[in-house]
Amino acid sequence: MATSKDEMSYNLTFRKYEEGDHTWGNYGDQIFSEDTSHKCPTYVHRTPPCQGSCPSGEDIRGWLDIIRGIENPPTDMSMQEYAFRRSTDANPFPSMMGRVCPAPCQEGCNRNNVEDFVGINAVEQYIGDTAKTENFQFDAAPALSGKRIAIIGGGPAGLAAAFQLRKKGHASTIFDDHDELGGMFRYGIPGYRTPRDVLDHEIQRIINLGDIETRMNIRVGRDVSMEDVEKEFDAVIWALGCQSGRSLPVPNGDAPNCVSGVKFLEAFNKGLLKVAADRVVCVGGGDTSIDVVSVARRLGKIDKLEAEQAPEFVIGGYVAHDAAFAAAREGAEVTLTSLFQRAEMTAAEWEVHEAVHEGVRIDNGVMPVEVIVNAEGRATALRMAKCELEGGRPTPVAGTEYDIECDLIVSAIGQGGDLEGLEGMDNGRGLIDADKHYQVPEKEGHFVCGDIIRPHLLTTAIGQASICADSVDHYLAESEMAKRPKVDVHHFSLLSKLQETGLEPGDYESGAHHGTDEAEYSVHNYEDRSAQEVIASDRLYLAHFDYTPRGQRDTEVPDSETVLGHFEERVIGFSEAEAVEEAKRCMSCGMCFECDNCVIYCPQDAVFRVSKDKKTTGRYVDTDYAKCIGCHICADVCPTGYIDMALGDH
Repeated sequence: MATSKDEMSYNLTFRKYEEGDHTWGNYGDQIFSEDTSHKCPTYVHRTPPCQGSCPSGEDIRGWLDIIRGIENPPTDMSMQEYAFRRSTDANPFPSMMGRVCPAPCQEGCNRNNVEDFVGINAVEQYIGDTAKTENFQFDAAPALSGKRIAIIGGGPAGLAAAFQLRKKGHASTIFDDHDELGGMFRYGIPGYRTPRDVLDHEIQRIINLGDIETRMNIRVGRDVSMEDVEKEFDAVIWALGCQSGRSLPVPNGDAPNCVSGVKFLEAFNKGLLKVAADRVVCVGGGDTSIDVVSVARRLGKIDKLEAEQAPEFVIGGYVAHDAAFAAAREGAEVTLTSLFQRAEMTAAEWEVHEAVHEGVRIDNGVMPVEVIVNAEGRATALRMAKCELEGGRPTPVAGTEYDIECDLIVSAIGQGGDLEGLEGMDNGRGLIDADKHYQVPEKEGHFVCGDIIRPHLLTTAIGQASICADSVDHYLAESEMAKRPKVDVHHFSLLSKLQETGLEPGDYESGAHHGTDEAEYSVHNYEDRSAQEVIASDRLYLAHFDYTPRGQRDTEVPDSETVLGHFEERVIGFSEAEAVEEAKRCMSCGMCFECDNCVIYCPQDAVFRVSKDKKTTGRYVDTDYAKCIGCHICADVCPTGYIDMALGDH
């Protein structure tokens, strides 16, 4: 939990050691006696927890350091374009993710142990929106390998897979049963959260890589057989997503005006659903349910709506509302129910707050027990009861039942895949199995990524697509699947940075094995543990960082009186100055950010800045081992935990 401003400003408590500690607790840390050094500084690159918490594996620290000016771009490239290229190495959707990702990176941010997390989402949106404004494109794709992969599904996972495959030289064909690409971005999230012009731009940028064919309004298993796909392509990636919602598991939960949140949002996003209903109840508590109730408040209702125009018929695909309905809309009563108390709901806290601000009523700690229906079988009320969670399962509390009168019930309690015509892929739960390399077990040449494995976050689907593309590449090359690193991310590479700046090591000198401090063939006293270790806050010198409030994006959230028909974007992105200021709050965990503490505090003047013509990110300081006495002060005062006492005796 973030430390309060009062604690940071007036009750400073950061101490390296507990009261009374006066000896090293670990024998290995008893590192010097008089002037004999047993250990000296080595510079160790570790993965920061923001990146370790990001399922897409973005080099978050890297592009924050670029925005703030710590890492410099090549001379012919702007800071914004360089940050865009670093960001999209892992995830080709910075504008989208900056808006809608629930940001597990921010939960993992070590800055939470100072005052508050870095606004990673806000800076990522700035990178993506600037890329659109400046029309940044990806680097030209490499020559084609001659292989073509079928990708079933054109949502975030499928598009990310096509992107990663093309960067490896492979062509692809995307099959999708909708009119347009985008999947959940387009059909599962309202446009005021994922603006369609921005989404279209980010999708087109992927297609612009070339040799990514699309076959729209085609469903594999219905319009084309899986056998025909196998014959035409060298490999298949299943990125179907989950387009089927779960119905309420209570009596009468299948009433005609009980619909799924997935289908409700798809009908709205296709432009078919123009009004909701007089009284809408949504059962959920996650992100989808928040979108449902927010959309329902914006759509409102129409008095005396013809029976054949009821929302369930639109959602079912039988009819479509006329655009003229919008002129006659009035406010609707919208209720969201959740098993969990508000603080424990899976939806982001700020989204719950905004829903309440927009006029949504939220009933927490309750569960549905029955749908009350009329003589025609339509739902007229949802019977609820307070509940207790026992072993993760809700149990109704006797005597607490109450009814919520309603005209439409939306179930947002989970999603599943639609594998009709593809029953051979079904693992029995409406999903597709995957091994650790995202291959489909016992299906040679078939791979899978995204929600069809297990519904989760958009960033999870995109990260799986990257690993999936790696596995396809190995499969096509008939090479053994590589062992995945413990921290599966797109890491900063010091060697690549040295090559970019013309500082790459020289040729190895035959027979030379010792004394690398002056050798030109090696990167001296540097160790890369980023594939194995995530750096925790207890390795940092937190006292270095002043209290600095997090920068907040402005929002335009309508209140309950103005929400009807309000479909403008809610989040207002950062300016350049705001993005730079927020990026400066990054503590650069696990990587030097050139603060000079080690140089200033070294009592022997053993730590020194490298010459400017040899300086680059990660190579800012070096050590004169003839002067170093192993006192470990440099490691103690390093804010980012980049310095370890190592190298052994000498």
